[in-house]
Amino acid sequence: MRVIIVGAGEVGYQIAKFLSYEQIDCVVIDRDRNKIKRISEEIDVAVVEGEGGSASSLRQAEADKADILLAVTDQDETNMIACLLAKSMFKIPRKIARIRNSEYFFNESLLRNLDIDPAINPELEIAKAITRILEAPFATDIEEFEGGLVKVIGFKIPENSPLIGKSLRKFNAETRKKFLVGLILREEKTIIPTGDDVVKNGDIIYVPVREGEIQDIISALKIVRMPAKKIMILGGGKVGYNIASFMESKTNIKIIEKNLDRCKFLTKNLKHSLILHADGTEQKVLVEENIGDMDAFVAVSNNDELNIMVSLLAKKLGAKKNIALVNKTEYIFLAHSLGLQAALSPRLITASTILRYVRKGDILSLTSIAEGRAEILEGRIGRTSPLINKTLNEAQTKASIIGAIIRGKDVIIPSGTDKFAENDKLIIFTLRESIKNVEKLLM
Repeated sequence: MRVIIVGAGEVGYQIAKFLSYEQIDCVVIDRDRNKIKRISEEIDVAVVEGEGGSASSLRQAEADKADILLAVTDQDETNMIACLLAKSMFKIPRKIARIRNSEYFFNESLLRNLDIDPAINPELEIAKAITRILEAPFATDIEEFEGGLVKVIGFKIPENSPLIGKSLRKFNAETRKKFLVGLILREEKTIIPTGDDVVKNGDIIYVPVREGEIQDIISALKIVRMPAKKIMILGGGKVGYNIASFMESKTNIKIIEKNLDRCKFLTKNLKHSLILHADGTEQKVLVEENIGDMDAFVAVSNNDELNIMVSLLAKKLGAKKNIALVNKTEYIFLAHSLGLQAALSPRLITASTILRYVRKGDILSLTSIAEGRAEILEGRIGRTSPLINKTLNEAQTKASIIGAIIRGKDVIIPSGTDKFAENDKLIIFTLRESIKNVEKLLM
């Protein structure tokens, strides 16, 4: 497989890094010499310094030999031109583009004519991710597989959890439920656990859950699940608008926005949300708007530092859950260490969404987590796979764990004696460096 990435920003960088680990033939194109230099020095991929929407740059990247073009610059027009050239001149089979302008993104005829499949809208993707967390307020992250049949939920272990200080094997024996931890994030460590691992206070764990069984898991962990009915959003840009439009029919939404023209847009286009023209960074404003009564505070302005600081202020003033939008990936761990329940990066989510479509072999989808240090992937067992007729105990490897088996419409959270069959779909937690080994298991 040969992949051309147009755009060497954070999204392109993250995708190139993953493809390099996968040893997939990859070329990155960008006109910014510093971005190209960063990629060439840090990642083992080919680079071309030039315009992404230029035929000569694509020709230099040997686009005629490419299987996929990923257009992920911050300019929609450049991305669309690159896809048009990929279609008309180089006959690249698949074109995927980051499209931020909603007039372009929702224009099906335009995307069809450009043969873009799919278009990815960062603001829409981050809004969906935040909405999933708001619908399960105890979570720091929720990923869905097989149309929601299986959910992988990441959440921070509360101080009173009965899991703290116990091995996973002992906790399973006590609860008598099939409870599987696929991943543990502990400060900057990423752990694929065994039954002997002990969960500590402050850990973030990722658990695969069958649809409809979330309550069983959180009850076992003594987590209180209170639906977010009152939500305050700092920032009425595209992300804030999308979150409100998704949730205003079932929750009480307040949006604080400094820009008067944007307030007028929000008032016109949202039916049930309360729009406040004010500076949401001021403590006085938050107190006057009863921040202490809010089930969730969501900071989605275009300033990372402001989002983190105001979220911490909202937490201090009594907001029950705090979510911050953070573009700089190096700030994500900082935000968690400061006590925020969730910090999400549009760039990482966009890169992860795109990677779901860059599949190799029997990998059906892939989600990058822990700032790219680990992956949750869905794969199908092929007819020559060494997993067939083996039990979970026989199949487990040191750097990966099988979290769920999907067999038709049945979902099995496996124990050590469960066996695998051809065409089973598996949800697998793995460290980034072990993806190649997982691919071999599925083939």
